[in-house]
Order: sequence, then C-alpha cells, then structure tokens
Amino acid sequence: MESLYNIRLLDELAEKKSIIHNVHPLMKVLTTGAYLLVTVSFNKYQLSNMLPLVFYPVIVMSLADIPAIPIFKRVLPALPLITGIGLFNLLYDKSPVLVLPWITIPGGWVSFLSILIKGFLTILAALILIATTGMTKIALALRIMRIPGVFIIQLLLTYRYIAVLLEEAGRIVRAYSLRSAGEKGIKFRDWGPLTGHLLIRSIERAQRVYRSMCCRGFAGEYHTGREKGINTGDILYFAGWSISFLIIRYFNIPAMIGWLMMGVRR
Repeated sequence: MESLYNIRLLDELAEKKSIIHNVHPLMKVLTTGAYLLVTVSFNKYQLSNMLPLVFYPVIVMSLADIPAIPIFKRVLPALPLITGIGLFNLLYDKSPVLVLPWITIPGGWVSFLSILIKGFLTILAALILIATTGMTKIALALRIMRIPGVFIIQLLLTYRYIAVLLEEAGRIVRAYSLRSAGEKGIKFRDWGPLTGHLLIRSIERAQRVYRSMCCRGFAGEYHTGREKGINTGDILYFAGWSISFLIIRYFNIPAMIGWLMMGVRR
C-alpha cells in the first residue's frame, strides 16, 4: 500500500498548477537531459565545481510547490547501490588530493563523494521531472523527439500497470499472512513458490488487460492526446537553464566566490 501511495503521489503532484507545470513537456525533458549530461560530465575530483548544480532542483521544487521530503525519500532506496559502487574508489584510488591548502586526503574519498552527489542529483532530477510533468506528457515529449513508439508504449504501460502488479503481490502476501498466524514475514522456503504464483497471476492479469484494451480499440498506438504548442516562455526556460549549466560546467563558481570574498576582506 505504501508503494502504491508513492506511485500515485507523483501523479497527483503532476496535476498541480504552477509556473513549472505550465512549461511545455518537451522543454522540461530537454532541460532535464542537459542537466544530467552536465552532472555526469564533471571529473571525479571536481567536487566543489558541481555544488552549484544543487540550485536547479531546489529552485524547480520551490516554483512548482513540490514537497521536498517525499521526493528525497524516493531517492534514498537508490543510495545503497550508489554507495556500493563508490566504495571501490576508496580501495583503489590512493592518490593524494589537495582539498584545502592545509588539508590533503586520499583521492578515493573525493571521488566517492563525487559519485554520491552525482547519483543523488541525477535521480532527484528525474523524479522532479515526473512530479512536474507526468508520465503521459513525458511520453508526448518523447514522441515529438521521434523516439520509437514501441519504447514509449513499453514505458507507459510499465509505469501505469506496475500498480496492478503491486496489488497482486499485496493479495498474495495478505493471503499468506492469514494462513500463517503468528509468523513474521515470509519464510525463505516459500519465496520461490510465491514468486512463481505471482508470475502466473501477472501473466493472466496481463492477458485480461490486453483483451480489454483491444476491445476499446487499441491497435499498437498509445494516444497521449494533444498538447499546446511551444511558446517563447518555454524556449527561454530551456535556454536559461542550459546557459546556467554551461556556466557551472566551465567556471568554478565556488572558487570565484571565495576569491571575491577574500578580495573584499583585504
């Protein structure tokens, strides 16, 4: 039920009305793509350079009135995987890196933090895109970009009917709990049979869903409806953020601010 709530919450947030929600989906998809490319393009030791990238999700969430805590909670499940990947840097990267004039630490720690920040920001940007656009409008933007229709249909159906799979899993777990009073969780020996049962139920449910879609005229094309055209404000949104990302990429903003503050103090 919590997983169902998490999925539906993003859809509910996408129905809000704000400056960000009114931007054309194509411009938001392109802006998110530019943000992801710039984020992953930083060198593993350029930790301070990428810190200004934090302003993009903060500003977008503020303008779109997106609650921060629910979005951050959806990023947390991916952090253990990112942490596991970054731990190898601690083992193999022993080169000293000068962080401050009086502090030198192994490069593995710097690259480890860099991977964590990159992973957190990229996943956060993707969630913000879904929360401010909705999967249907994202599919519309992908169609405008001439992405093959089979990938768009697969994306939409997977996102839309993942809730159905969760409901089937919930029924199986509830039935198991009612038949095993006093047991905490599912016994290890029952994982295999329950997974196979879930697979069979999912296939049967998928066939019923497909037949229902065919009865309603589905012929391999998922219609996402019409969207308003791209206006000047949408183009300025994309251009403004793209220029900001390029400035952050090629100029060390934190260092420049530090030099400016030191000069003022002198």
